[in-house]
Amino acid sequence: MKTALTVLVGIFLGYGLALGCQKKDASSEAGPGKTAPGSGPTAPPQSPAELNAVLAKIDDVTITLGEFQERINRQSPYIRARYTSLEQKKEFLDSLVKFEILAKEAYRRGYDKDPEVVRTMKQVMIQKLMREEFDAKVTADTVTDAEMKAYYDANVGDYVKAEQVRVSAIIVKNKAQADRVLLDAKGEAGKTNKGFRDLVAKYSQDEETKLRSGDLRYLDASTKDVAAPVVKAAFALLNTGDVSGVVDGGDGKFYILKQTGRLRAVTKSLDDVKPQIRNKLFREKRLAAQKDFVDKLRAAAKIEIDEANLAKVRIDTSASGDDGRGKDLAPPPAPATPPVQPPLEEAPGGAGGSAGSGAAGQPSP
Repeated sequence: MKTALTVLVGIFLGYGLALGCQKKDASSEAGPGKTAPGSGPTAPPQSPAELNAVLAKIDDVTITLGEFQERINRQSPYIRARYTSLEQKKEFLDSLVKFEILAKEAYRRGYDKDPEVVRTMKQVMIQKLMREEFDAKVTADTVTDAEMKAYYDANVGDYVKAEQVRVSAIIVKNKAQADRVLLDAKGEAGKTNKGFRDLVAKYSQDEETKLRSGDLRYLDASTKDVAAPVVKAAFALLNTGDVSGVVDGGDGKFYILKQTGRLRAVTKSLDDVKPQIRNKLFREKRLAAQKDFVDKLRAAAKIEIDEANLAKVRIDTSASGDDGRGKDLAPPPAPATPPVQPPLEEAPGGAGGSAGSGAAGQPSP
């Protein structure tokens, strides 16, 4: 039953359940009585009688001309172009008939009451609920210029940055020793970053920076955590890998610096970053609206939790494996609680399906 159920769930998701909640893209907006964009001149409107004409009957289920037309026009332009002849239309109609036959058999076997199918159905309904609740109410256009400017002003440091330089340092406490170490730092021993780090480990007398292999991190011209002469000498190193002379820090320490990186100044105006700020604030607004929506539903619901029973839940922490015949010994269980956040934009094929088709190049009924 598990295998059959998995197949049927795939069929439902790929072919039918999500048809009602998938979003049409601009290329597949044609519905009953409409011609798909780019497919030629607009046909005259179809009458209700014509749209309600029966194309097929499967026991007590009917497929009307309008329903067939709507479903086939939801396909991509590439797929639609393959179903223009009568024989090709029959082929597509046959796929709808097969779907209804399989759905009826699934109902006959009681799969509509199976917990996995019910859970999957709930997930699809939640996705549709969240889209319809928020797609029109919270859009990127709801973010105002004032909100974007307020965010920019509060985070201007992310968009306007002074030039920065990164250096590593060998720090000693007397000039004579610094002069001797400088010979190694300027020679082969200090030529590479690794070689310089080795010299730091060998000679540096500043324990804090020594633990970081001498890294003073990025400095800008206004840095106060490092002695001003050191900052000035760091900015004087123009190229990555350059080594300074002995720098008297004026703090009783002598420094030998190696430049390891440089970041040029960055200045991005509000207009430069408006699109990314708008998207960020839009996501935050949408998440806040979703949380408020769920919180209100939660407050209106009667929820009872038995923590004593919750404590008795056993979690299988064993790693899943293969029994040697291609089957998992411990397959991961289905999620206990469906997500309440709206999903990523679904492909036209519906939840769990490929982009508008069951197999490559195949239509979704």
